[in-house]
Amino acid sequence: MSFDRVLAEPGAFRICFVCTGNICRSPMAESVFRELIRARGLDHHVSVHSAGTGEWHVGESSDPRTLRALGERGYDGEGHRARQFDVDWFGSLDLVIAFDRSHERILKSWAPDDEARAKVHLLLSFDPEAGGVLDVPDPYYSDTAMFDSVLGMIERACRALFRQLEPGIRQGATS
Repeated sequence: MSFDRVLAEPGAFRICFVCTGNICRSPMAESVFRELIRARGLDHHVSVHSAGTGEWHVGESSDPRTLRALGERGYDGEGHRARQFDVDWFGSLDLVIAFDRSHERILKSWAPDDEARAKVHLLLSFDPEAGGVLDVPDPYYSDTAMFDSVLGMIERACRALFRQLEPGIRQGATS
């Protein structure tokens, strides 16, 4: 199934997680969020994707450390292939989640209008336990312990995001 066809799915809430190269943070969040919706039987009502602001890794799988961290916690990230965010997607997405303020700035600068800019949010802004921290650190130049730490942050924030979205998704699923 192509990304374009999925974005056109009627009735589905569409979310895209966006980091730098789409091989570390955003594929983690995509896997975590997919599992959250699958576990609650909402996988036919939510379309979850990820992308990067840059094109360096387009077509590549996730970083091996990402796959290891995901696998150790029971998530499947094996089918992921990196892609770059396309400005044309704004019209088809309901929510665009950035991992740090640089991604947020880039995405808002790419947004064609105020409505599109309003779809862009920082992941940690949904986590009341983040303690004012806004940026999820990029583990790419770090060790496996940092990948585990980042995945923990992403899991907590994705659960918080899902708790906020679930009532609306459930309402949309029954309409």
